[in-house]
Amino acid sequence: MKISVITAVYNGAETIEDTINSVAGQTYSSVEHIIIDGLSTDNTMSIVNRHRNDISVVVSEADTGIYHAMNKGIAVATGDVVGTLNADDVYENEQVLGRVAELFSDPALDACYANLVYVDRANLKKVVRYWTSQPFEPGLFFKGWIPAHPTFFVRKAVYDHCGSFDLDYKIQSDFELTLRLLELHRIRSLYVPEIWVRMRMGGTTNNSILNIIKGNLEAYKACKKHQLNVSPLFFVTKIAARVPQFFRRP
Repeated sequence: MKISVITAVYNGAETIEDTINSVAGQTYSSVEHIIIDGLSTDNTMSIVNRHRNDISVVVSEADTGIYHAMNKGIAVATGDVVGTLNADDVYENEQVLGRVAELFSDPALDACYANLVYVDRANLKKVVRYWTSQPFEPGLFFKGWIPAHPTFFVRKAVYDHCGSFDLDYKIQSDFELTLRLLELHRIRSLYVPEIWVRMRMGGTTNNSILNIIKGNLEAYKACKKHQLNVSPLFFVTKIAARVPQFFRRP
């Protein structure tokens, strides 16, 4: 079973090497690492080219944002299972992809996801926030719930059948995608109560108050687009659900 890992990057010279090494260091060998660069103007591509032997596919061309880049990666992926790892994230340990392959040996499984921790940008060992997920239940998305997307692995056949990221959403297309796959198509998923990813603070969705507001509006619009009956308190519930993550220490 081959696993494709897609990394979208733009001007990620500060962190991209950590991400490349994290994927290359996995004990599971049948891995295809795909890097989609949006014509970075810093040293990103020099670092990527230095590690070219560890990367299966490199594309460097203009795009309209992270989700456009991810869609390009999905289009060229040849793996049975597809996951995404942001250009400033790393896997928790060297066994994560082996664990994913083990789970997908069950032919009934369409997708799996786990927990992640947000860490300080300069210190990957300093945990700032724990994102502890839960098994999917119908209606969870109405409360602002979403699986931790960097831990979300799905069969390529699901993307082929259900579609990939909706580019109408610039910040929360991952919310719309997982809502569509889990809530509408009811693909068969499994929650694994393990930490799989270390995510640096300061990503697109949480790097400013304005982006947080825009992201919540997009998530609300995604629910409405799919004719899901969400409460006017959706925004409050979604934000409130994240607050304990800064204090919880499992």
